[in-house]
Amino acid sequence: MKKHFSLLLICFLSVSIFLMGCATVNVNNQENTSNNNQTNDQGNVESEEQVELVMYSWRAEDREAYEVFIEKFESIHPNIRVKFEPFQSTEYNTILNNALVSGTGPDIVQLRPYQGAASVADSDYLVPLEGVPGLDEINEDFLDAAKGSDGKVYGVPLALNAGVIFFNKDIFEEHHLEVPETWGEFLEVSDKLNAAGVVPIAQSGRAAYVLSLVHGVIAPPAYNGNEFVEEILAGSADLKDARFVESVNRMKQLEQYFPKDFIALDDQDAQRMFYSEQAAMYINGSYRLETFESNIPDMNLGVIPSLAEEKGGNAPVTTWVDGSYGVVKNTKHQEEALLFMEFLASQEFGQLFADELNRLGAINGVNPSHPIVNEIAAAVEKESTPYLLLVHFGDGSPTTKTVFEDHLQGMYLGELSPQEVIEEAQKNADRASE
Repeated sequence: MKKHFSLLLICFLSVSIFLMGCATVNVNNQENTSNNNQTNDQGNVESEEQVELVMYSWRAEDREAYEVFIEKFESIHPNIRVKFEPFQSTEYNTILNNALVSGTGPDIVQLRPYQGAASVADSDYLVPLEGVPGLDEINEDFLDAAKGSDGKVYGVPLALNAGVIFFNKDIFEEHHLEVPETWGEFLEVSDKLNAAGVVPIAQSGRAAYVLSLVHGVIAPPAYNGNEFVEEILAGSADLKDARFVESVNRMKQLEQYFPKDFIALDDQDAQRMFYSEQAAMYINGSYRLETFESNIPDMNLGVIPSLAEEKGGNAPVTTWVDGSYGVVKNTKHQEEALLFMEFLASQEFGQLFADELNRLGAINGVNPSHPIVNEIAAAVEKESTPYLLLVHFGDGSPTTKTVFEDHLQGMYLGELSPQEVIEEAQKNADRASE
């Protein structure tokens, strides 16, 4: 009996010593964890461990602005460093795809809008961003550009582009021209410039996408803006509709105002014509303002955000989201990357973005300091319409947008009629929807 009691006592003492040891280790671990944490300005507890996030982008020309953004973020989260790695836009998709497939890629990636973001999300490379503070304050239309096919948001929309007509105020004043408000007035101004020996519109055609972009700017008054877009989405209208036919006829009508042999020019050639005052107007995205500010700071630049069909009528501005940023699923620093997403969704970042890049941002409540950006923002707030071919015809391979713009090139080369351009685009849209 004594022997059994001694054995039980030894066992009890051994277990007690083991448990005390575990408790001591646990307390020590808690103390170590506490010592490695700190509280930031927002009251969040963060690890003191230094973390580096690698961020891919196609905006190499925005490096200086991103340095400002990143410096601000790092001042809020001193334990996180963000390494900005931009690539040429034309090479970005291939580089990003290779990095994601190999699993050796970045922590944060810039995503092409709409189908571009959806294809990456659908391949299970991204973290859904539901619950990121500030995301619910962004317009749902903008978030649509960063959703997967499952309806979840995978990116924080960054820039909002507007298709606009830039013009040289000095040339307009020299030829006593009023700024056009309607499609008819735009044609009258262009006729007068032609008669005066000034190229009305600095246009290129070597890259087909600029042709569909011009269509995106001048088409809404022809097809009555959002009314037609809603009918397209409801399936009660298609591209063969007479209103859309009129929009392509207007593209053909513009040919007389473009430079000679414009189809052989690239966009930089067209910009140089505008810089050198050989042409009075230039149609493109609002993002070109920063380019102009850098290259021709002394130009007396004006902007026509949109045209109405009739005097005093609605003049919706064509808009689209220009990419977003998302978090790569296999990142080792998901928590820190999500903090960067929260920063991108903040009004503080939105204001920085508008002021540093002179561009419209996707964050509500921002007041751009540049007068032209402010003018465009006010017009967008009054009425906007989506860039129809980009936003709603991005399915299929090739996409209907690609078919449309490629066939516009064919139209300007004299190989196709406007009606044939439309028929080919609608055929592709039908194939893509099957």
